[in-house]
Amino acid sequence: MGLFDFFRGGKKLENDSETTAPTAAVLQQEVADLGLTAESVSFEVDGDKVKVSGDVDQETKEKIILAVGNVEGVAQVEEELGGQDPVFYTVAKGDSLWKISEKTLGNGARYKEIFEANKPMLSDPDKIYPGQVLRIPA
Repeated sequence: MGLFDFFRGGKKLENDSETTAPTAAVLQQEVADLGLTAESVSFEVDGDKVKVSGDVDQETKEKIILAVGNVEGVAQVEEELGGQDPVFYTVAKGDSLWKISEKTLGNGARYKEIFEANKPMLSDPDKIYPGQVLRIPA
């Protein structure tokens, strides 16, 4: 189990609620729209905190945490999905995938690994923004 902090800005979703935080149904739909298998995953929203629980493989776990955490109105994701603790990186001003790859993987040329590990949330290696949280592959 882990608790992960996110920048409250991020991807804006159509919300079926008057509050700023998305509902569990909206988050479930976002995960499904990204092509992530999450039939056995449940979402609970409490203010700007989202609790995710269920049973998925490690890669899907990490991608679900990121997909939910990088949504506007979500500041924290608490997960009970099992597996290992993921390694995440928060994008800073001036970062590129090359620079992030140098810092985290020891070689800037490995930026494609980070890009691939964050698909489908990333559609282009040049489209990252400060505050965005990325998955760093093992």
